[in-house]
Amino acid sequence: MPSQTAHWPPGLPRQLTLPQTNLFYNLEVSATRFPDKPFIVFYDTPLSYARFLREAEHIAGHLQQVCGVKPGDRVLLCMQNSPQWALAFYGILRANAVVVPVNPMNREEELRHCLSDSGAQAAFVAQDLLPQLRPLLTTETEGEGLRHLVVATYSDHLRVPTELRVPDFVAAPRSPIEGPGLVAWADMVAAARAPGPLTTGPDDLCAMPYTSGTTGLPKGCMHTHRSVMSTLVGGVRWFGTSQDAVCLSVLPFFHVTGLSGSLNGPLYAGATLVVLSRWDREVAAICMQRYRVTMWQAISTMVIDFLAHPQLDQFDLASLACVRGGGAAMPDAVAARLKALTGQDYIEGYGMSETMAATHINPTHRPKPQCLGLPVFDVDARVLDPDTLTERPAGETGEIVVHGPQLMQGYWRNPQATSEAFIEIDGQRFLRTGDLGHVDEEGYFFMTDRLKRMINASGFKVWPAEVEALMYHHPAIQEACVIGVRDARRGETVKALVVLRPGQRGQVSEQDVIEWAHGHMAAYKSPRIVEFVETLPRSGSGKVMWRELQAQQAARDAQTPHPS
Repeated sequence: MPSQTAHWPPGLPRQLTLPQTNLFYNLEVSATRFPDKPFIVFYDTPLSYARFLREAEHIAGHLQQVCGVKPGDRVLLCMQNSPQWALAFYGILRANAVVVPVNPMNREEELRHCLSDSGAQAAFVAQDLLPQLRPLLTTETEGEGLRHLVVATYSDHLRVPTELRVPDFVAAPRSPIEGPGLVAWADMVAAARAPGPLTTGPDDLCAMPYTSGTTGLPKGCMHTHRSVMSTLVGGVRWFGTSQDAVCLSVLPFFHVTGLSGSLNGPLYAGATLVVLSRWDREVAAICMQRYRVTMWQAISTMVIDFLAHPQLDQFDLASLACVRGGGAAMPDAVAARLKALTGQDYIEGYGMSETMAATHINPTHRPKPQCLGLPVFDVDARVLDPDTLTERPAGETGEIVVHGPQLMQGYWRNPQATSEAFIEIDGQRFLRTGDLGHVDEEGYFFMTDRLKRMINASGFKVWPAEVEALMYHHPAIQEACVIGVRDARRGETVKALVVLRPGQRGQVSEQDVIEWAHGHMAAYKSPRIVEFVETLPRSGSGKVMWRELQAQQAARDAQTPHPS
């Protein structure tokens, strides 16, 4: 395995000594150091560190005294990004409990699984999402089941007039909350109940995010305070985040990338968060200029949309010192436009729910495009043959496996899935990521694709992510998703679903894109079919849901008889 030392960030140690505390202590430290400093700015309304700490403690008191939450109990958290999301997260931790953050786009049946699997008896929900959780409240007095719902109203934290475009669900006034098991957030905070002692340690469970469920029912990833601490402290050190940083927090907090990099890390540093509940490129640009944002964590789809803003050159973005993210490779044509506008490289990283975000990040002084980066502090990452589990040499594709302090303990109540997720190498426990990639001669890791996301066209292996990245060079293409389609001659062929840039509909045809692609990539990987679509489906974390599109295509293929 090539050494990563040659291009390790200057001045950073290879190993990182982690605090031997629970996460809530990070809040106590920052609130003591910077009590009057805004921790969160929410559509122009500031929330100081001192007030945030006080409200989080009142939340913990309610959980313990009203909901009967005990150490180690799981508490569900279902909201959009907001001060209340962050407050609930830290309030749950202050109650010595475990946060179960869920996608606010989940519907009733999806939430039912998370509740029954986690055993959560208390939950926090935004009032616009209450219809999805209220039917799951139980009146049973024994056994498991949801018994307590705290209902938050985002507009409670809009105390300053603003001309920013506030989403309707955020601006909505508080609705009456009535019924057994229900309590309004404002009433909970007004009661000002004091919690009992803080007793959790670094090896107690902290958070349990659920995987996306693309290979079956979602599974809870058991993370301790130590594993959550690992990525938040590591990110602060890697990017040099200080107490004077201002972070635009638009990645969803329920997802590990946003949780670690846009909430927990900045809080640890004593920085300020500018929080938006829904991505809006216009509001984002205004806030960048108004609050002199220094760090923006974003996925590629956000950056693509941001750069498509027709008046972007009218905003002062000079304060921006770091644009970072992951989830999907940033097309180099888009990265070049970002660099031309802001002077900043897009710093890509790589991680999973199972690793509480990053195991790899590009060094800020020497990033590579479409690259996962180097294994971060204390991470041992290797590339193995997925069948024989033997290590592959530099440049050859295999499955990426990782060992490090950010690994989950396993999947909640699922020992079989846990056993299948890990292998032992040299006496160490490695996570099988299910991602195919390779490492170059300088130790940088690159992702080829998911282990199962491969198109076999006439025996040629086509990696959709590579084709998508190439298609972004077409001047009319805003987004593309590549899937496999059954083909009588080739077995499978390549299809691209394409979102055109505004004004391009009618100016370019699907056949034009096919011909362009044929001239810009190897014939075997060039899309033979192109379909224009208005939008691509996205998960709650903003990633394009290629599996959904692939499943829809497979269903269509199944209805079409094979030619005899």
